[in-house]
Amino acid sequence: MNALDEVTESFSRLPGIGRKSASRIANHLLRADPAFMQRFARQIASLQQRIRPCSVCGAWTETDPCPICVDATRDRGTICVVEQPQDVATIDGSHEYHGLFHVLGGVIAPLEGVGPDQLRIASLLERVKGGQVKEVILATNPTVEGDTTALYVQKVLENEHCEVTRLASGLPAGGDLEYTDKVTLARSFRNRMKLS
Repeated sequence: MNALDEVTESFSRLPGIGRKSASRIANHLLRADPAFMQRFARQIASLQQRIRPCSVCGAWTETDPCPICVDATRDRGTICVVEQPQDVATIDGSHEYHGLFHVLGGVIAPLEGVGPDQLRIASLLERVKGGQVKEVILATNPTVEGDTTALYVQKVLENEHCEVTRLASGLPAGGDLEYTDKVTLARSFRNRMKLS
């Protein structure tokens, strides 16, 4: 195996990149500007030293606490609970949500050996116990594990003085019923809303 094959193999191990895409990336890098390659290599090599989880919410950050947690303009009465750190950037990038976040670090998945104790549920409870939080929005993925985790977190928070809500799920905007899977269609019917 030569150096090109090794780099291709490494890229193909990344999520969403198949062997063909990995080969295209590796070949592109061979033709890239050497200054870019040096900078890119330094960025990758230092990524795990520079980026770490926020000690408050668990989102990826270079500063601790993260910029979202220290932003005084954010709604401190609302916490959006997500599965992974990258979910914070996705939701915050929508510019529709202006509260705080809490990253669980995964979902309850007994078959994979992940129980509630492996997630950041206890630290969420501590944040809510302060009494300042009025609403916890559960934004776990609409999967069996995501739903199970959301239900578990809801039960944990049932004695706290806050409203627990769940993101709506259903048909995507611009989607066709013909191509919608049965689970999404069922969720759409369950989560339908009154128009008048």
